[in-house]
Amino acid sequence: MPDLTPRRYLTPLIHVLVWGLFGLTFLLFQPLTGRLTMPPQFWLKQGLMFVVWVTTFYFTARVTVPRLLFNGRTGWFILALVATTIVVLSCSKFLETVLDLPALMDKAFMAAAGRPRLARSGPHIDTMGLLTTMFVLGISTSTTVVQKWQHDAQIRQTLEQQRVQSELSVLKAQINPHFFFNTLNNIYALTLLDGEQARVAIHRLSRMMRYVLYDTAGGLTLLSQEIAFVQDYITLMQLRLDERVTVTFEKPEPVRDVPVAPMLLLPFLENAFKHGVAATQKSSILIALRQPSANVLELEVRNSLLPMPSTDLAGSNGIGLANTRRRLDLLYPGRFTLLVEPNTPAHEFRVHLTLQVS
Repeated sequence: MPDLTPRRYLTPLIHVLVWGLFGLTFLLFQPLTGRLTMPPQFWLKQGLMFVVWVTTFYFTARVTVPRLLFNGRTGWFILALVATTIVVLSCSKFLETVLDLPALMDKAFMAAAGRPRLARSGPHIDTMGLLTTMFVLGISTSTTVVQKWQHDAQIRQTLEQQRVQSELSVLKAQINPHFFFNTLNNIYALTLLDGEQARVAIHRLSRMMRYVLYDTAGGLTLLSQEIAFVQDYITLMQLRLDERVTVTFEKPEPVRDVPVAPMLLLPFLENAFKHGVAATQKSSILIALRQPSANVLELEVRNSLLPMPSTDLAGSNGIGLANTRRRLDLLYPGRFTLLVEPNTPAHEFRVHLTLQVS
């Protein structure tokens, strides 16, 4: 399991750094008069208001936004922001009154400039306090919304990955028994003709099943291993064929190893051996695996057309090629082309797959 310790401490560290910068800027702010010396009560008010704004930020992020905005209560959320602003400005006014800041500031201006501050007529609005409060509320709301959006997106991505993995597991579970039982039927037929060959076939099948059950457990396999599996399968199928069936297998030389989905090519081969072989007439199967570049894989499978029901993408048992197309859609979305020709000019059934493996 990956170590999440650095990420766990990263967010609190960012909060400390941002609030430290904000507090430093806020506490050092003072009216720009050259010889003006601010009274201690001014700095006390600045520090207390800093605490009020920090509290406002986290109250909005942890209470107001989750309970109102995220629950669709937008009107109440706006009222809560207005009420929070009024409370913060009231705190600022209360501190000024308690600390007698207006009189102390007048004395400071008188000492620095020889005259009091300009007289104010009527109630005044703390413009700087209002702007700062709006800034804090805006940052708190926006960061909380963005974090919620990122969290929801991550959950959706995780659920989608789990769904895809579950579907792939089901598809692979369908392929494995399908291949296994077909091969067992072939070996059973072979035992009636040649016991020694049947024993060789059972040994080869055990090696192939070990590959299916263990070597592909990680979800991907090397192309060279998949080619070896394909060769074993072709050899196993040829044990029950006679000289009237010509099987040609072409593979890239040399093989440039890349990770591929295991047993992705098998249904094409099964389809060819199932529908391209006849006991009473000549037939042929071509299996050509090419690698034009390291990241591109091509498979061409052709088999003779025989007087039997034609094969389509649905497959006679609902698995076959339809299963493979679905696996391709899940594993290589937008990175493959699959061409199926039920009857070529050469009277063959042809499948051509081009796959961008990475």
